[in-house]
Amino acid sequence: MKIFKTSIICFIALMVFYSCKKDYVIGGSVFNPNVNMTTYDYLKTNHLFDTLVIMIDKTGLKEEVNSSGTFFAVTNYSIKNYVLKKRDQVRFEKDDENYPYTFDSLDFSMLKDSLRAYMFKEKLAIENLQGRGVFATANDGEKRLVMGFETNDYTSGIFTTKPKYIYLTKIIATPENKPLPTSLEEALLVDDDQQLYTLCQTTGIISTTGVLHVLSNNHTFTYFNDNQ
Repeated sequence: MKIFKTSIICFIALMVFYSCKKDYVIGGSVFNPNVNMTTYDYLKTNHLFDTLVIMIDKTGLKEEVNSSGTFFAVTNYSIKNYVLKKRDQVRFEKDDENYPYTFDSLDFSMLKDSLRAYMFKEKLAIENLQGRGVFATANDGEKRLVMGFETNDYTSGIFTTKPKYIYLTKIIATPENKPLPTSLEEALLVDDDQQLYTLCQTTGIISTTGVLHVLSNNHTFTYFNDNQ
């Protein structure tokens, strides 16, 4: 799969940030991925998720976030990407290029399943995803392909152990009416035009309630049109 430059830059920057603490990097003490708080409370401590926390509150999904084994968190940038696309769509429909549309214009009652698409009952840690990955059912009822890969990129002289990527992939129907897969084996064989995938820029944060991965800032919340 293609690795977009901006995602890689974010990923490597975060890896370097932890280079003095994480045990797969030269020197320093071992980094502890555990945070002594719930997933929701952790999100509230990081300004990168300010808009996501507001959305969770407005959709009433705080408890569901905390009861999920895994949550793929979207950042403020991902939600902004979505709002801008929705704004352009509404302006086109109304034939008014100046029609006001902001985050507060969203219909939050309609976004519950959109948020649930990023929640899974299982704990999907990187060590469980190496190789074939998993084809897991998200809380919205749809299956997602989740895969983890080691990479040789940017490792020379920096890391003592290879960095690992996690991808979250939504598999879609196509105009040719190709069927949606029902098993991992089928999901691994789908064509590229059926895959909407996003790289995680941060992985493996362990809260008291589950596993948290953070999707690339380039991702568009709800996979609106595409996910890059």
